[in-house]
Amino acid sequence: LHTTVGLLKKTGTEHWWLERHLKDPFVKATKRQHYRCRSAFKLLEIDDKLRILRPGLAVLDCGAAPGAWSQVAVERVNALGTDPALPTGFVLGVDLLRISPLEGAVFLSEADVADPGTLRTIQSLLPAEKVDVILSDMAPNATGIKELDHQKLINLCLGLLDLSKSILKPKGTILCKFWDGHESRLLQNRLKEQFQDVRTIKPQASRKDSAEAYYLARLYEGK
Repeated sequence: LHTTVGLLKKTGTEHWWLERHLKDPFVKATKRQHYRCRSAFKLLEIDDKLRILRPGLAVLDCGAAPGAWSQVAVERVNALGTDPALPTGFVLGVDLLRISPLEGAVFLSEADVADPGTLRTIQSLLPAEKVDVILSDMAPNATGIKELDHQKLINLCLGLLDLSKSILKPKGTILCKFWDGHESRLLQNRLKEQFQDVRTIKPQASRKDSAEAYYLARLYEGK
């Protein structure tokens, strides 16, 4: 009986997820516009409003797999030189997972961005050893324990803040995902210590029932 009830619950949850997924307008737009996943529309919306990606900029995309944010970055910084009248940018993506090749981007697959060896490799690949923008849609493997998962993601973001000391240009930008919780203010305050402009963003493509949001920190002071 317990097995049957558990199976019914799981099946019901899977059915609800699949139904929501199929009705999701961003999922449909993802297929139509050939992005690798729906998260592309989160970055597109943020960039449309706040113009963080511009032709000629160098971008580090952390937690890049499957590559949707890198797709957007390649387009927005003119990494392919599609418009010869504009400066040509550079996009480097890093992830613990394997990332399928993408024209206009350089990928470091199966690499931990927190590893000192990875940092050295990143710097060797960058045109000027530093970047204008750090993007992070990273998330830890979820345990299902809300506070623990929140803490793990905050720690990832704090790690990026440490990374910025070595790799982010003055007046540079960080955009990082976080899950709301008791440590969110700590991360926000740490960002405010090093950036002149810090704001919280929840794009429309982030589902309303999700604790997901983004911190956008601009004008890096490097303190």
